[in-house]
Amino acid sequence: MLAASITDQASLASAWTSSIIGLAFYVVIAVALWRVFTKAGWPGILAIIPIVNLFILVKIAGYSAWLGLLYFIPIANLILMIIVAIKVGAAFGKGGAFSFFLLFLLPFIGYLILGFGDARYSKPA
Repeated sequence: MLAASITDQASLASAWTSSIIGLAFYVVIAVALWRVFTKAGWPGILAIIPIVNLFILVKIAGYSAWLGLLYFIPIANLILMIIVAIKVGAAFGKGGAFSFFLLFLLPFIGYLILGFGDARYSKPA
């Protein structure tokens, strides 16, 4: 009985730790996206709303928000995330390597660099 109690406590502690780390990443990305949205001319408050921020990123990349529905299709969402990351990076004057590695793979770093750095937004054609 004691072993089960220790296992339950360990899994509960693990769940709390994961939740706190996940919440910290969400807050960092929301702050970074707030600044990116503001630079792009969108209200920064939209960065806090989970699904809406994806649609705004698609708009910042220069695509129609309807294309954001592809985020709900399993394989298409990975391809769309890469394309949007590269186009958002290009809209802020960054190259493809920066966009792929820092906006797609490490977005909590890349969007902080875009938001708080000296990158300027230029609307894609």
